[in-house]
Formats: sequence, structure tokens, C-alpha cells
Amino acid sequence: VTGMGVTGTVGSNKVALGNAKLMQQIKASIPNELETKILAEQKLGKTVSYIAVDKKALGFVSISDAIKLTSAAAIKALMDDGIEVIMLTGDNENTAKAVADELHLSNFKAGFLPQDKLKFIKKLQAEGKIVAMAGDGINDAPALAQSNVGIAMGTGTDVAIESAAITLVKGDLKGIVKAKNLSHAVMKNIKQNLFFSFVYNLLGVPIAAGLLFPIFGILLSPIIAALAMSFSSVSVIANSLRLRSVSLEK
Repeated sequence: VTGMGVTGTVGSNKVALGNAKLMQQIKASIPNELETKILAEQKLGKTVSYIAVDKKALGFVSISDAIKLTSAAAIKALMDDGIEVIMLTGDNENTAKAVADELHLSNFKAGFLPQDKLKFIKKLQAEGKIVAMAGDGINDAPALAQSNVGIAMGTGTDVAIESAAITLVKGDLKGIVKAKNLSHAVMKNIKQNLFFSFVYNLLGVPIAAGLLFPIFGILLSPIIAALAMSFSSVSVIANSLRLRSVSLEK
């Protein structure tokens, strides 16, 4: 069941493994004692999947994915640069809040199904915002494809990677900061190259056309013109090579 879990039959019993929404869908009864234990796990930032047999929750599976040490710093760097960061997750509100608190992130949306993430991305775009979406799972694929810039973690699913425009090989959020800094540096370099080429041609073409001949008797020989054109190309390449020394950590 997309975004909820799985159901099946074992022998003569109907078994379900998934989140609270799945339990609601199959109308499973959940003992209060079990809910208390699950709530405690969720407040620790763990993802909990209920186990139900014949519409009765009998236990749960608790899954914990350690947050990378660089994640909080990466999110802070993005926010310091004026970027609005929002966490979208299919996890329970309690689990989402625990993770958000650890990341010092106040803006998050919990209990989101794949279609919810897609609608949220479309809503932001309708407000005129440029949206970059980072994700690693099958549930993220529709939102990754819809976003202006889809960023997939190299450690994620093939579907997510295929839906994104950028893939971070190490699956580290710090890579988003590096990609942003590199893109800014590339755009700055492109504008510099266009400016230099424009000025170069603005001066060189009239001289080659004989603009100075009536006044000074100066003509540009084909050899010098060819060398000058080559120098123009070399200067653009040399300026572009400076990107290799750009610091992406700032």
C-alpha cells in the first residue's frame, strides 16, 4: 500500500505491517499499552511500523536511521544563505518533531504520502517559488520530478535517482551546499566570459573591418586577427579553469 506499508495472507491469517494510516485503513484495534510503547519510540526519533494480525495490532518494529553529523550544519548553511528549508516526511508527527529538533529545523510536514509531497511542491511553485527537492526513496520520486531542481541521494533508490537532475554520490546533505556554491560560481564565470568576449569583439571587429584605416592607415593583418581570436578563446578557457580552485565549503 503506497506510503503506508504492506498487507498479505499467512496461512489463514490476514497480516499487515505499516504505519498508523494503514492501521486506520484496515480498521485494526490497537491496545493502549502498545500505543504507549510506540509513542515512546517515536519521541526518540524512530520510525515505527505496526504489526497487525486479523485486524488486531500485536506488536511493532522500530527503525532508527542515524542522522549524519554534517546534516545540521548543511541545513544551517542553506538557511543562513536565505533559503527556506522544509522537511517533508511520511513519518509520524512525533518522530518528525524529534528529528527536526535535532536538526534545529522548525519547519516540517509529517505524515505525507507521495501525492502529498507532490501537491506541496506544486503549491510552492504556484506561489512563484523556485523549489529544489532532495530525497532518496520511491515515495520522493514524483516530487523530485516535479521540482525545479531534483536532488537524489546516491545511496537511495534507482527510481529516485532517475527522477532527479542531480545525484549526490555520498548521500550527504553537505553536497547540496557544495552544489549550490558551485552553481553560483559557474554562473558568475559564464557572465565574466560573456563580458570579456563582448568587449574583445567590440574593440577587435571594427579594427579588423578597417575603421582606423582612414585616420591612421592601420589595417589588421589576417595573421594577427587569427592570433587575437585564438587569444580570446584561450582567455575564456583560462578563466573557466579557475573554477577548479573555487572553495565549495563556504
